[in-house]
Amino acid sequence: MKKITLILITAALTCFIGNAQYVFSPIEGPINVAQGSPVTYSLNDVGNSAGVPVPSSGSYSSFRVSVDWSEGSGIPWSIEADLTFITNSDTVGIDPPTSGGANSTSNTTIIFEGDLPNLYDPSTDGYIDMIFNQSYGGSNANWSNIVVTLYETPSCPNPTNPNAVDVMATSANLQWTEVGSSTSWNIEWGPAGFVLGSGNTISNLNTTSYSLSGLSQGTSYDFYVQANCGGGEFSNFVGPVNFTTLIPSRINFSQQPITVNGYDLAVVDMNGDFLDDIVGVSSTNINIQEQNADGSFTAINITTPSADFLPSWSMAAADFDANGKTDLLYGNGSGVTFMQASSDGSSFTEQSTTEYVFSQRSNFVDINNDGNLDAFVCHDVQPNVYFINDGSGNLIFYQSDVTPGAPYELGNFPSGGDYGSIWIDYNNDRNMDLFIAKCGGSEERRTNVMYTNNGDGTYTENAAAIGLADPMQTWSSAWGDFDNDGDMDVFVGASSGTHKLMENSGFSDDGNPNNDYVFTDVTAGAGINAPTGWESSAFDIDNDGNLDIISNGSIMYGKGDMTFEDADDNQINYKNGSFGDLNNDGFIDAYYNGVRYYNLGNGNNWVKINTVGMAHVTPNYSNRNGIGARVELVTPSGTQIRDVRSGEGFEFMSSLNTHFGLGAETSITEIRVYWPSGVVDVFENPSINTAHVLVEGSAPLSVEDETISDISIYPNPVGDVLRIKTSTVLTEKIATIFDVTGKRVFNQRINNNELNVSNLQGGVYFLRIESDGRSIRRKFIKK
Repeated sequence: MKKITLILITAALTCFIGNAQYVFSPIEGPINVAQGSPVTYSLNDVGNSAGVPVPSSGSYSSFRVSVDWSEGSGIPWSIEADLTFITNSDTVGIDPPTSGGANSTSNTTIIFEGDLPNLYDPSTDGYIDMIFNQSYGGSNANWSNIVVTLYETPSCPNPTNPNAVDVMATSANLQWTEVGSSTSWNIEWGPAGFVLGSGNTISNLNTTSYSLSGLSQGTSYDFYVQANCGGGEFSNFVGPVNFTTLIPSRINFSQQPITVNGYDLAVVDMNGDFLDDIVGVSSTNINIQEQNADGSFTAINITTPSADFLPSWSMAAADFDANGKTDLLYGNGSGVTFMQASSDGSSFTEQSTTEYVFSQRSNFVDINNDGNLDAFVCHDVQPNVYFINDGSGNLIFYQSDVTPGAPYELGNFPSGGDYGSIWIDYNNDRNMDLFIAKCGGSEERRTNVMYTNNGDGTYTENAAAIGLADPMQTWSSAWGDFDNDGDMDVFVGASSGTHKLMENSGFSDDGNPNNDYVFTDVTAGAGINAPTGWESSAFDIDNDGNLDIISNGSIMYGKGDMTFEDADDNQINYKNGSFGDLNNDGFIDAYYNGVRYYNLGNGNNWVKINTVGMAHVTPNYSNRNGIGARVELVTPSGTQIRDVRSGEGFEFMSSLNTHFGLGAETSITEIRVYWPSGVVDVFENPSINTAHVLVEGSAPLSVEDETISDISIYPNPVGDVLRIKTSTVLTEKIATIFDVTGKRVFNQRINNNELNVSNLQGGVYFLRIESDGRSIRRKFIKK
């Protein structure tokens, strides 16, 4: 490597500036510095030929080098430039520079600052060298007007912990910590990279904070702070501290660090208080940052049995043993581990697979609708796996079309390719269906699938028939009613290629069931603007009553008509992370990798729903989390819908609480909950801007549907087909059949006023026909 050395001792500018500073004469330059050819510049020699005076304290403790940097290679200074400062004691490297013009690739002033390796006394050894370097391959630049400043060891201690907090679009609060005894403080601030002495000064502050206002939005600033100890004694200026003001957005997020250990993939209530906690796990520990009522967090560590597998690919959470505390699923590249919480939440027991599972997305859901939560895990290289809960908290392993006697086929492609599973009710029949986003390999392997729940204990794969059998490369999808027309639409996020927004047609009312609940590509002109990647979710971020899409860090704000606007990728991490309400203010926040992204909100109203199923108390009711329930919110301006689900996106676990934005609405007419058990509750006139705990069976549907009061069913007793006679059109109403114990055994939308009940065992049953919160019941006998 070529090394250029300039042997030049600067003529001393014998002066101190302010308190305890010595400034060398500027090195005018320009000095061309190229990658692979660093330049060594001799600033002083052992004999102190530069004539650096000995300060009153006897030594210097820190330095600052200012450089006019120009004609770079098109690479930002933060990547190209670095400096080494050498004294007889040791060497200090500054890489990257301390500060400079924001993202500048040429023609800016860059600053290198640091502490000297040991106290520098020019009377005993004055030697100082500097090495200028361009570290990026092929880069070069001119270095000129190089000003070197030495700072004396201060008798007045430097303030510590300078920081900018509560940074907004036009304001910021500056803070620091007093060391020793100071009478006042001075600050200097200006655009990022400004030269100390040329900024805006504020003197004689008597507190350790200062509020700046009138700043420009989306602008990077620096500030320095200095202590005044009185009697003419000042500390050094400490800084620069850099901060960037926000750009006005539909919603701004503020970042707050928090320590969460291990695989920190979940935001979910762990202790049953319905406040979202943050969860990280390791082999023998679960670290919970437990949210308190005031929005603060308390760190809790619970020692666990050693996990056979850790969640290197995904995590899911739910109370699968219905004891009131949340259990966890770890999806690993070799298998699956369950951590089951004790009834007081203070300990966990472990279950793991012995079978090989290359896990991808994982979910908790009641697959067989018996009131006990089961688990589902996508398999990357084999058919999918699921775990059926035996009702005692034991999870029985099945692999689709592999395990003998497996009750369901839920993805049986021999080499897998299953990445992003999500359970939703896309066809409004009150049954949870399974959509799987697929990726990799042949077109057949990577074609997305939909397993439609037939409501009779069976599933049918029909993605092609409804327009969702797409061979695009995708790891996840975001489902929600993006046009508020009462059915679930879907955004299928591309890991490569192009995202797709698919609109659900809903009920066609043309007499042909094949035209109902089919999907059309409406991506063109919809305002979809997000990078490709793994993660896609749907929440109402701005609480305006329209669902938004969050894909790979880009928030696309829904307009309620299948179009989106104001895409913003500057608020949260590219990985999305986990979503929930981390300060209980009714606005959806995010968490990723040790950072809470707090939604700063707006004036819109909201409501949160905590569903509590009661199968643990009442036979034939629903799982304790209410997973699989459809929640409908009715206001004067219309109806919104949500499905309660565990596991969406690809990797992360988000809140089990159900959230609605209300916009300017000041009242709610009613909230309807369609539980997996078939129970329907209607909660009238609930209050806004609060959370409601809705318990299954506590507000039962009691309004009779008078439009079908003339209904009769025949034959009765019935063999295979039960026919319904009424003067009213029944199409699109839901038929639910319960046995004498109250267990839901059949659930379908009515077509042609006929129900195929051939799979029912002989006995007495009750038929309920329901729509829009009204119902009617009839009794029949199956032969």
